[in-house]
Order: sequence, then C-alpha cells, then structure tokens
Amino acid sequence: MSKWEDLEKELLADPAVKKEYDHLALRYTIISELIALRLKKGMTQKDIAEKIGTKQSAIARLESGSINPSIEFLHRIAQVMGYKLSIHLSR
Repeated sequence: MSKWEDLEKELLADPAVKKEYDHLALRYTIISELIALRLKKGMTQKDIAEKIGTKQSAIARLESGSINPSIEFLHRIAQVMGYKLSIHLSR
C-alpha cells in the first residue's frame, strides 16, 4: 500500500471524516469527469468560459471544487463540449 492509501484508510476510519468524504464524493466525481472531457476535447477553461458567456475564473472555481455549481451551469458546460447532462436517481 502507498503512503497515500495508508493515510486515506486512517482518515476514513474517523466517522466524521468519512461522512464528509461521502458527502463530497459526488461533486468531485462530476468535476473529475468534466475536466477529463474538457481535456479530451482539447479545450481550455477559457474556451469553455467564452462559449457559455462567463469568465475563465468561474470554470477554474468549478474545477477546483470551491463552488457548488447549479444544474444549469453544468448543463451549459456539457452542452458546449457536445455532451448531454444526465441525472439519475438510485437507491
């Protein structure tokens, strides 16, 4: 196991840390997917921002996880990259 995996295991043993980690997991999964798609398309943050009518800094804040984006914002980003935003509920 790597040092990171050891640290992660130790931290997630704390119920409060685990609860917050689980709470943020969806947000960071979405952010990671958007970044991967943007890079796959060869687009910069500035490219995305210009196409949706916002500033590059707004895309940077999204990608850093420092904002909680609206569904509309995510939809617009997906759309300019040629994707459709889809949300599914499950148990």
